[in-house]
Amino acid sequence: MANVVVVGAQWGDEGKGKVVDIYTEHADDVVRYQGGNNAGHTLVVGEEKIILHLIPSGILHEGKRCFIGNGVVLDPEVFIMEITRLKEKGRISDDSALLLSESLHVIMPYHKRIDLAREAKSGDKKIGTTGRGIGPAYEDKIGRRGIRLMDLLDREVFARKLRDNLEEKNVILEKLLGDKPFTFEEIYEQYCGYAEILRKYVADTALILHNDIQAGKKLLFEGAQGTLLDVDHGTYPFVTSSSTCAGGAATGSGVSPRTINEIIGISKAYVTRVGSGPFPTELLDAEGERLRQAGNEFGSTTGRPRRCGWFDAMVVRYAVRVNGLTGVAITKLDVLNDFDTIRICTGYTHDGKTLTDLPANLAVFEKCQPVYEEMPGWKSDICGARSFDELPETAKQYVRRLEELIGCPIVLVSVGPRRDQTITLRNPFA
Repeated sequence: MANVVVVGAQWGDEGKGKVVDIYTEHADDVVRYQGGNNAGHTLVVGEEKIILHLIPSGILHEGKRCFIGNGVVLDPEVFIMEITRLKEKGRISDDSALLLSESLHVIMPYHKRIDLAREAKSGDKKIGTTGRGIGPAYEDKIGRRGIRLMDLLDREVFARKLRDNLEEKNVILEKLLGDKPFTFEEIYEQYCGYAEILRKYVADTALILHNDIQAGKKLLFEGAQGTLLDVDHGTYPFVTSSSTCAGGAATGSGVSPRTINEIIGISKAYVTRVGSGPFPTELLDAEGERLRQAGNEFGSTTGRPRRCGWFDAMVVRYAVRVNGLTGVAITKLDVLNDFDTIRICTGYTHDGKTLTDLPANLAVFEKCQPVYEEMPGWKSDICGARSFDELPETAKQYVRRLEELIGCPIVLVSVGPRRDQTITLRNPFA
């Protein structure tokens, strides 16, 4: 038995979708454990590009069960749209292959309006939220005001909770944010309609997962965003609103941490981030734009251009520590094909002092200067390589140097967007 967690080892957008898609072949159950539709996983199946925001990428494999756990916040409209599109493409033939936790929290229209209105009033202090209502939904969850899926399925309970919440939310919208309020009627019937569509997917997923583990089935857990966006361990306040690290897999699904056997971190061969916040290796020149264009670094959810920079070993080394990574998958190595030289950030300096660990203080982090070492590029197309030995010697040296700097074995190297453009060095399910 092997149960594997896949986490982002940088600021998100590391290519987790492809890696999860590959590892799904070896799993029985695929579990999404946190986040919402502020994340996007892009997969290339054959010649078809598929973008998923909520549904685990395991849905593209026959015979697998996919779960959306209690740690996720769900926008019913987005979920229904996503499942409808997948069915139209012939990607879902059995509704029983997809289960929603009855305990997950529901994103409401007021969450989205509050999210957008707050960001609009933030001026130069913008966080970079996608405006999908994720943060306000998690606020209500922690504040014990949230509406769970089980509440949505009970019209009486839902009506009571919705009325109570609107009393507060409308005051916030009108008095604090200068936005228009909601009426009970414009939300209630619409969401009751969503409830009837969702009903057949709802289950006690934590119990089902427990029983599957007892039966010896293999589980694959996937999160959204990345380690440096974790609400506790990321570059706060420029973070998401949930636990993106490996610990979130247990709390966000209801399984015991003792049942997790492997934790694989996903990292690009360079670094990107979206939104505001510190980014020591960011390239604000033609080289950064070159990385952006070569890697098609535009958000799959928002279309926003991503900030790009050289690989930061300090960041990934931190991810190794806080997640307890047993392996790292390097994605988009092929994006570096045409660079004469490639830089790696091996450490930081701050006020003339060398730092060996990532600073927790944001004011310090924002002023850190990267310490680089240069390596020669390979100046050749590696997209056809299917084994590590088929890579150019300089590409192999680059991968091995990353492995040394992060202090964790590299178990997979992606050399293109397709499933077959992957070099597996160790299978965590084996």
